[in-house]
Amino acid sequence: MRWCGRTAAPGGFLVAVVAGSVLAGCGGTAPGGTPSASGSSTTPRAITSTQASPSGDDATEAAPFPADTSPDTQDASTDAAVTVTDVRLGHHEGFDRVVLEIDGAGTPGWDVRYVDVAVSQGRGEPVEVAGDATLQVTITGARYPFDTGVDEFANREPITAAGTEEVTEVLFDATYEGTTVAFVGTTTEAPFRVYAMQNPERVVVEVRDPA
Repeated sequence: MRWCGRTAAPGGFLVAVVAGSVLAGCGGTAPGGTPSASGSSTTPRAITSTQASPSGDDATEAAPFPADTSPDTQDASTDAAVTVTDVRLGHHEGFDRVVLEIDGAGTPGWDVRYVDVAVSQGRGEPVEVAGDATLQVTITGARYPFDTGVDEFANREPITAAGTEEVTEVLFDATYEGTTVAFVGTTTEAPFRVYAMQNPERVVVEVRDPA
């Protein structure tokens, strides 16, 4: 079992983005949540739809959950035209959580994986990310604000939060040709999981604390 499509995580989160029910990384539902966009993934990550949806970013559960470091992908819905409106980072028992809040039409997809070098969208220039490893979070089904009518997250400064164990910072990069990218700096290539939440729409990345 894996975190994102591995086993689902608790639902909530805290400020700034990525425990124990089965969750849907690629094409599933939020840990204990309503179904997200259906799509294909390199690894099936469906979670049971019988669990109650977490009420907010701050909801959490103490139970541990498994995860790994392999890429996690989920297809966007065919009608997706979304914009990232906020990025938040916070620590919960056993993991750090990055939340990317999203608005627009359809449901977003994602591709989350560790990369050797962080490279800015469009410009192709290296991006400095604090930490010894970099997790690239790519939201698919993205569109420019003038297409969606939604204001995009504007902060290009590093996002940090007190008490994080594994995540050093989050950098929001840019939207380009249907994708929006953020970089998550970590102290190691730690196991992670990804899942979607709704009301509002969010893509959540959770990175497990050091063992």
